[in-house]
Amino acid sequence: MYGTCHGSCHGRSFLTKEEKIEILKEYKEELENEASGVSERIRELEKNN
Repeated sequence: MYGTCHGSCHGRSFLTKEEKIEILKEYKEELENEASGVSERIRELEKNN
């Protein structure tokens, strides 16, 4: 996402519970997408061996 601040570093200092949940859900989705990309790349590399 945006490093360790998860997008809130330059905004408000205090987020609502709902905002925190949404940020975490977005961050989780980004991590899952990254993990899928890594898995895909591993399969490609293994196939070429």
